[in-house]
Amino acid sequence: QVQLVESGGGLVQAGGSLRLSCAASGRTFSNYAMGWFRQAPGKEREFVVAISWNGGNTYYADSVKGRFTISRDNAKKTAYLQMNSLKPEDTAVYYCAAARGSGYRVYLSGHDYDYWGQGTQVTVSS
Repeated sequence: QVQLVESGGGLVQAGGSLRLSCAASGRTFSNYAMGWFRQAPGKEREFVVAISWNGGNTYYADSVKGRFTISRDNAKKTAYLQMNSLKPEDTAVYYCAAARGSGYRVYLSGHDYDYWGQGTQVTVSS
């Protein structure tokens, strides 16, 4: 079992930055690939970015490429999402998720993830 807790959300003006954290507890964090998803009001949950268990492979949605950066610190059992140049369309609840994986695998579908955090709200004002 893995428990995930997101933090770092908030209200920011367009063009600003936020860094989200996802703290894990329970089983060995490094055994899991991590991902960030988001869900805006009235919309379906969408993939944002994923990172392999060893941090050596990442994959970004086109909508955030060049603006967002995912990273992880396995010693601290924490994944991070640095979000720069935020836009109003980035407003959503952001969720981190963990998927059993190995090597350089990343996962783009929510169905591949085994554990989810409770989410943190990110609001970008225009």
